[in-house]
Amino acid sequence: MKRSFNKASAFVENLELPARPRRTRSAASSEAVNVFDVTKNQAMVVGSDIVSFVVGTPPELRERIVKCSLLAQLAANKKVPSRDDVRGWYEVYFDTLTHIGWVAQERGFSEHEEAGENFEAQKAILSIAGSIFGPAATALAVVTSTLTAMKSISDGPWFTVFSRESQSAKAARFQVTVAEPKAEGGASIALMAFELLAKRALTQVLFFKFNTSEITLRHASGRVTIDAELLAAISPVITQKVSAYTKSYIEELPI
Repeated sequence: MKRSFNKASAFVENLELPARPRRTRSAASSEAVNVFDVTKNQAMVVGSDIVSFVVGTPPELRERIVKCSLLAQLAANKKVPSRDDVRGWYEVYFDTLTHIGWVAQERGFSEHEEAGENFEAQKAILSIAGSIFGPAATALAVVTSTLTAMKSISDGPWFTVFSRESQSAKAARFQVTVAEPKAEGGASIALMAFELLAKRALTQVLFFKFNTSEITLRHASGRVTIDAELLAAISPVITQKVSAYTKSYIEELPI
C-alpha cells in the first residue's frame, strides 16, 4: 500500500494543470462550500461531468469522486488544449483516473445508434444509463431527475460551467458519473463518457434537437472499480492540487 500511495502521490503532485482561475474579491470572500449529505440524492456539475449520487452513498466518497473528476479534467485540459482532439483528451482523462485508483471497465468508444430522425443528447444518456442500471433502478431515476433539473434551470450557474468545459464549435465531450451505495459498504460507480461531433455549430449540447444525419455520438460506458484504500489515502493530495479550481468548476444542482 505504501508503495502504491507514494507512486500515486508523486503522480498527482507532478501533474501539470492549466493556469489557476483569477479570483475576484467577492469570490475570495464568499468561498462556496459543497455539503455532501448521505441522506439525500445529490447532483453536481463538475466541469464537463454530470455527477449524481444516490441516497446512502458515503459523503466522503462523494467528495472524493468530485475531486477526482476535476483533477482528471484539468490534467486533460492542460495536456490536450485542442478542443477538436476529443479522443486525445479522453486518453489523458482516463489515464489520470487510473493513476489514482480508478479502473474503468470500458475505455473503447462505440457509436450510438439513435432510433428515429431526431437526436437529443439527454435521451441518449438515459438510453445508455438504462442499459447499465436497468429500467427500474434507483440510479437511473436519479440520473433522470438530474437531467430534468438541468433542463428546468437552463440559465443557472451550472450552464456556464458545463458549456465552457464541454463544447466547442462543432464538437463536444461530456461525462456522466453515478454513484450508488452497496449493501456491503462503499459504493458502485458507473461512468459514461461521450464524444459528440456535429455538422453545424453547437449552441447547446444536452437539450437541443438535431437531425440524426447531422450528429455522430460515440460513448464509452460501464462500471468503475476503485481502490478505496488508495483513494482515501491520496485524497488530501488531490484536494490540495485542485483547491484553487473548485469555485470555478463545481456547481451543485438541486434535484
